[in-house]
Amino acid sequence: MLFTSYIELSKSALNNNISYLKGIAGKKVKYSMVIKANAYGHGIEDLLPMIEACGVDHFSVFSVEEARRALKVKKEFCHIMIMGFIDDDYLEWAIQNDISFFVFTPERLDAVCSVSKKTSKPARIHIELETGMHRTGFSEDQLPGVIEKLKNNKGNIVLEGVCSHMAGAENMANFERINKQITTFNRLVKFIKSEGLKPKYRHIACSAGVLNFPGSSFDLVRIGISNYGFWPGNETKMLLLKNGKIPKDPLMQVLSWKTKVMSINNVKEDEYVSYGTSFLTNRNSKIATVPVGYGYGFSRNLSNLGHVLINGKRVPVIGSVNMNMMVVDVTDLPNVQVNDEVVLIGKQGDKMISISSFSDMNNSMNYELLTRLPSRIPRYIVD
Repeated sequence: MLFTSYIELSKSALNNNISYLKGIAGKKVKYSMVIKANAYGHGIEDLLPMIEACGVDHFSVFSVEEARRALKVKKEFCHIMIMGFIDDDYLEWAIQNDISFFVFTPERLDAVCSVSKKTSKPARIHIELETGMHRTGFSEDQLPGVIEKLKNNKGNIVLEGVCSHMAGAENMANFERINKQITTFNRLVKFIKSEGLKPKYRHIACSAGVLNFPGSSFDLVRIGISNYGFWPGNETKMLLLKNGKIPKDPLMQVLSWKTKVMSINNVKEDEYVSYGTSFLTNRNSKIATVPVGYGYGFSRNLSNLGHVLINGKRVPVIGSVNMNMMVVDVTDLPNVQVNDEVVLIGKQGDKMISISSFSDMNNSMNYELLTRLPSRIPRYIVD
């Protein structure tokens, strides 16, 4: 094994999740899979062909860098949409490559109007509206100026979409706020249409929006975390279970993360393990070293808290997680050997370690922990 660990990506799990979510979004709704942050740690180059095989032909990224990576591996008929950062120097590149992108400031719109006149293709833009999140987007009083510029540049700019972003749809504490956003969005879109502009797509819904606010799916949905087998929040899952909309968890984790036992040692009772004095043995112990540490995405916050799977059993991480390795207690595994498989995320036998279990242990989110997985860890596709 050249690398100290590796990641497996399940084709069947991905297909299962996309099929389930497409069914909820509806057949007439364009399905855009969000692959920002290295496809939530799964790997853009590895995962994108798998997504295409599931019948998805629209991808949402955050930046030009992500769009360039996706462009290299996507099929010709698939489309890329940049939702966030795009420097003015790359506007022409995006336009020439038929990449659509969000526009959410007057300065960006002015730059698009200027650059699009020099290109052989029209700019395909999505006007982002401020509906209550107060992060990015045109406010209502800015819309007349936006509309005027779009009309004056009709030959060079195509209004591909009108969009906004939900401010916490995964949490029912935000129920009124989200409903107010949807109402505001509908009103502003109606105004834009009344001015003679006809966007191809209206879109506001993310994973939580599709699952918790079905009326928000409109013409296009931007689905991220749930494609990968994770709920946007436990509350969403619990509500669906409680209301009988799902008999069990319909999502399957796409990613597994594995390595091997590097060494095994015996340690006497009352000895400190690893750096410092955070763990003291309370019995004669057998410990195993695992060649993955915080430098490879296994958080130091999991010191004395995390678990891994070895020989079908859950064993605890003891002592401080180091940059390149961790130590686990295998005293209760009589047959453990060097080179035995270690599962950091995923299944082994009937046991499972999920991203959610990491979140519970160190107060992080699924999103954060997934995106910490280094891109240099090799990814392998499995059934």
